[in-house]
Amino acid sequence: MERRYARWAAPVRSWVRSSPGTHIWLLVIGITSLVIAAASEGLETFLLHRTSSNIHELTKHPFQSLLISGFWIESPVSFLLYAVLFELVHANVERWAGTLRWLFTVGVAHVAATLISQELLLLAIEHHRAPQAMKHVVDIGVSYGLAAAAGLLSYRIPRPWRWPWLAGLVLFFTMPLLAGVRFTDVGHAIAVLVGLGCGPLVRGLRPWDFGALRRRAAR
Repeated sequence: MERRYARWAAPVRSWVRSSPGTHIWLLVIGITSLVIAAASEGLETFLLHRTSSNIHELTKHPFQSLLISGFWIESPVSFLLYAVLFELVHANVERWAGTLRWLFTVGVAHVAATLISQELLLLAIEHHRAPQAMKHVVDIGVSYGLAAAAGLLSYRIPRPWRWPWLAGLVLFFTMPLLAGVRFTDVGHAIAVLVGLGCGPLVRGLRPWDFGALRRRAAR
């Protein structure tokens, strides 16, 4: 039993150490999800609105709301899904590009997607195409950062497999826009574009060697 544990513990520790930002972020989200799960309905509503980066909070506490909103998810039930996506997307990008490049990409995408989408929402409200209540809409979560990391991950995927990945990203993030524009859909599209636009940051870094991965898995 101890040998089996040691056999798996070393690779897990190595994986976590190679992507510390991803796992610290995931830990914080896990804690805030537990807080939401344990909170009363009234407290939950207060926390979700207070930590949102909506128009109301951006006007009152711009820097605080931009920062804090990236550490909460609206439904604690979805934490396991986010954990899987963090390991598949964020951890791979951070391990490959380095913590600073990964953090810069995710941070810029989160800020840009939030500010632009909320500005578009404000224009819609001013032109009576959206209700005034949307100024207080819950706008929290980590999906903008995930979208940006998925965009940057494109450069790690070697050709010709990169093109199906890019086609999938385009379809996944543009189909909601065609179905009916919501401010979060616009934000996700912007975040993907930011991730793709950060390609120069990873220029010269080696993409995946799928042949080596297959040989390693066969051992």
